[in-house]
Amino acid sequence: MKVFPEDIIYSCEHIWLRVDGYMATIGITDYAQERLGDILSVEFIETDTYVERDETFGSIESVKEVVDLISPVSGTVVVINEDIIEDVSIINRDPYDTGWLVVIEMDNLEQLEDLLAASNYHDFVTQEESD
Repeated sequence: MKVFPEDIIYSCEHIWLRVDGYMATIGITDYAQERLGDILSVEFIETDTYVERDETFGSIESVKEVVDLISPVSGTVVVINEDIIEDVSIINRDPYDTGWLVVIEMDNLEQLEDLLAASNYHDFVTQEESD
């Protein structure tokens, strides 16, 4: 059984958020990186760019496919993880810690209410695997 960290919240697009006030550190879930396989490259929109919830803030290319990264919240991208641009394998090795992608300064905390707690995300992934 997969275990998902309890201190973060999740989107149905397999994105996680660690929230501190209006700042959301964002990455892809372990489940997502496992399905993608070895990640080859990442691309992000530039810092100081505003992104709407459900818009693309970047993409990940893996050995299997290229996927868009869908923002679960609206706000301004304030930090990009430069370390993963240099070494994308960090995402495969440590998706919840050093493999984070971007930090977004959110402007609508109510959007967080639409996201999933770890137990709900687990149920979502279990359902997705059985479909």
